Amino acid sequence: MPLRFLKSSAARGATGCLLIFSWWLAAAAAPLEVKLAYIGAINSSAHQGALQGLEEAQQQGDFLGQHYTLVELAAVADPIDASAVIAALPAVELVAVAAAHPTLPVFNVTRPDDALRTQCKTNLLHVIPNTKTLVDALAQWRVAHPEAKTVQAQAWHADFEKYSASQLNNRYREKFKQPMDDAAWAGWAAVKLLSDLAAREQSADPAVLLKALREHLAFDGQKGVTMSFRDNGQLRQPVLLVDHGKVVGEAPVRGVVEVEDLDSLGQISCAK
Repeated sequence: MPLRFLKSSAARGATGCLLIFSWWLAAAAAPLEVKLAYIGAINSSAHQGALQGLEEAQQQGDFLGQHYTLVELAAVADPIDASAVIAALPAVELVAVAAAHPTLPVFNVTRPDDALRTQCKTNLLHVIPNTKTLVDALAQWRVAHPEAKTVQAQAWHADFEKYSASQLNNRYREKFKQPMDDAAWAGWAAVKLLSDLAAREQSADPAVLLKALREHLAFDGQKGVTMSFRDNGQLRQPVLLVDHGKVVGEAPVRGVVEVEDLDSLGQISCAK
C-alpha cells in the first residue's frame, strides 16, 4: 500500500476522532441557560407569539446546547433575572422598565408610538413598526398606485406566504387556533432573533447580547431581507400592504425607492 495513502488515511482517522471528541465534549457540557422575561397581558397575541418563538428556540437549542425558558412577570416592578425582556406594555411602563434595567435588552412588541423612537434608550429595542414607518409605507404605495384608497400597512399578515412566512403562519395557527397578527409576529421575532444571537455568541449575558443586537444583528424574520436595529432602537424591516384582507404588496415599494432601502421607512436616527 502506498505510503501516501497510509498517511492520508491516518490523517482522516485522526480528524474523525477529533470531531467525535468535540461532539462528545459539547454533549457533555452543561447547556447554556437563556432565561427570558415576558411582561404584559397573558394569552395576548404578543404573549402567544413569544411562546411560539420559545418553542422554536428550544428546538434549535436542543441541537446546539442551549436551554430556553420564558418567565411571565405580573408587574413592571417585579425583579428581573433574565437575559432580556419581551414587553407588551403601555409606553410609560415600557420606558420605566428600560430605565430600571439599563443593561438589559428590552423588546417593545406592541407600542407604535413615534415618541418612543425619539428617546433613544440604548437598551430599548422596537420590534413592532412605529406609526411613521407605516405612514411612509402607505405614501410609497400611493405614489405607485394612486387609485388605492383602502390599503393598510401592517407588520405582518396571516396570509403572507413568501420567504417561508406560510410555514410560520401555519405553525402559529396550528398551535393557537387563530391567525398570526402584528403583535404575535413581533413577540415571535423578539424571541427568535435573541435566541439566534445567543447561539452565535454562546452567551446569555445581557450586556453581551445587547452589544450584539446593536452591532451585528442579521435576522430576516421571514420577510426575505436582513434586518437590523437603528440607533433609535427601531428594527429596520419591510412592511406589508393589505387591501380588503389580502396582501397586495410590500414596502419599500419597487419603482418608488430601492427595495433594499429600509431606511426609506420611518425615523432614521435619534432626535437631536
